[in-house]
Amino acid sequence: MKRVHAPLAALRAAMALAPALALIIAPATGAAAPASAQTAPQAEAHAEDQQGAPAEAAQRQVLVMLRLPAQHFRPDAAYGGAYLKDSGSAARRRVAADIAAAHGLRVRDNWPMPAIGVDCFVMEETGDAPLARVLDELAHDARVAWAQPLAEFHGLAADPLYPIQPAARDWHLAELHRISTGRNVTVAVVDSGVDATHPDLAGALDLRRNFVDDGPDVAEAHGTAVAGIIGARSGNGVGIAGIAPGARLMALRACWETGVQPARCNSLTLGKAINFALENGAGIINLSLAGPPDRLLQGLLQAALARGVVVVGAADPQRADGGFPASLPGVIGVARTDGRAAEGAGAGAMLFAPGTDIPTCAPGMRWQLVSGSSYAAAHVAGLAALMAELKPRGGAQALRRAADRATAAAGNIDACAALSRAADACVCQCPTATTTTSRLR
Repeated sequence: MKRVHAPLAALRAAMALAPALALIIAPATGAAAPASAQTAPQAEAHAEDQQGAPAEAAQRQVLVMLRLPAQHFRPDAAYGGAYLKDSGSAARRRVAADIAAAHGLRVRDNWPMPAIGVDCFVMEETGDAPLARVLDELAHDARVAWAQPLAEFHGLAADPLYPIQPAARDWHLAELHRISTGRNVTVAVVDSGVDATHPDLAGALDLRRNFVDDGPDVAEAHGTAVAGIIGARSGNGVGIAGIAPGARLMALRACWETGVQPARCNSLTLGKAINFALENGAGIINLSLAGPPDRLLQGLLQAALARGVVVVGAADPQRADGGFPASLPGVIGVARTDGRAAEGAGAGAMLFAPGTDIPTCAPGMRWQLVSGSSYAAAHVAGLAALMAELKPRGGAQALRRAADRATAAAGNIDACAALSRAADACVCQCPTATTTTSRLR
């Protein structure tokens, strides 16, 4: 594991001289920021132009599900359907057009979701009818599997605080990485855009996909920070060490950022990304976001859990149950704790992980300090990857059992104990040097 003390010490000095600079840690090489970082204001302005109008239109949009034809289904994470080009798509579009005409709607887009057997059509109300009435009418249309509003979701971040990497100390990352790095475990980061050029993420991203719009993928703060906590490369002489530096990350952009507002997502963009993750072999899905209960997303996440995919969700501190999707049965909901008190959510339902003063990656060859349950969830997704390397078929239940048994008094997961049980071997502070062969009793 790489050392982070020198950059953090430098940051403390910078904070004493110029507090306004405390949110950014510059790389020690002094290299210039890439062109993509130098044009961040232009990119942000473009994002505002692209997302402002759709956000307003979304208030008049509904999602209408039509059933896909039955298929020869193989229920595992490697299954990939071919419904984007199936022979019935034209017929479904005609049915969708008829439904739209009958209810005063206009078809805007569609996206097949073979993981749950539906074709999702985006329709927009063209008059002044209340959406609740339109949804009620659609619920009584026999051609419709179901219809729902286009719900909004948001990232769960707080203000950056003083620099520290709690997992390096509390989770004994160097010792964890001697037995597992999450090698060859695929983690889907369903979030805002991830900076593929960041030096701490070099070689970590298996692929990037943009489910927000038709433009090129962009580097955004929340997604880059979450990806860094999960899978930043260790031993490369810069920045931080991710919880699972050997993991393979899918950067699936389903959220967007505008100015200083939290990352925003909706039912359709998240649904597209989760469906893609299921069709392309993700073993872990990280959702560092929260929003209202959503039938489409619930169906997709239940399909993921049925296939043995580990789903990690950030707890909403404003909701007693952690909110959706963290409170969905089977999802590993994660709240943050700073060692004094857990943030949000009932302690009986959630796991707790570091989520305060976390150094991580930022767009443009930079690092930043972040706080929030979004980043606590990323820690647990990384721990799930470490456990999955050792026990690929362990699944979410094994992680929850191990973490529940190994929860420290302060509320944080005892990562050493959790991984020790997965490995059936001593991992941290072992009495002998043979840490990988000392059996637990």
